Amino acid sequence: MRYNAGMSSLPGLRERKKQKTRRLISETARALFAERGFEAVSVSEVANAAEVSEATVFNYFPTKEDLVYEGLERFEEEMLRAVRERPPGESVVQAFGRFVLEVRGALAIDDKESATRLLKISRMIAASPALRAREREIFSRYADSLGALIAGETGADTGDLRAWVVAHALIDLHGSLVAHVRKRMLEESPDFRRIAREVRTQGERALRLLEGGLAGYGVKR
Repeated sequence: MRYNAGMSSLPGLRERKKQKTRRLISETARALFAERGFEAVSVSEVANAAEVSEATVFNYFPTKEDLVYEGLERFEEEMLRAVRERPPGESVVQAFGRFVLEVRGALAIDDKESATRLLKISRMIAASPALRAREREIFSRYADSLGALIAGETGADTGDLRAWVVAHALIDLHGSLVAHVRKRMLEESPDFRRIAREVRTQGERALRLLEGGLAGYGVKR
């Protein structure tokens, strides 16, 4: 019995070890990128600093850019879950808006050390065409995933593009809010609370605009 219990716990231990290694690599990379700039640091240098092989880095992160955007897969999963599990009577736009306007990440930071680290990362992304291009690819993937979910729920025919139009509109809204936050954070001595208020105001205004034409679409039965 003890042997079986030990065996059943092994997958959990392995998974925790993998998560710890992934987090170590990502945090090490972000620190180096923030200090010296994304283009100035090689994957080999990240591997050396994290005390892993370069192959191990690529096992966890297919591209160098993904070292910066670690965690966005989880964001995508949570976004899709928020839409998929919305209550009856709630539209896709309402569910998405509730999720995307939740205070998290940059806007939830309340300590100076984390704020300083985030400001460095924001400036690094703003200065890197490669990172901004990767971010656009990720947002495009979000739109594809959301479009597929909406199309499946509404029973859209192959030639019906409405699900994809809705998805792209919502993800573009999210991207615009991200760009707004980043722009404000690049200012001198940014006020995180003020930025959070601005994001909610701007987001709610944009959502009302979309709801005017999309409120009756994708209402869950």
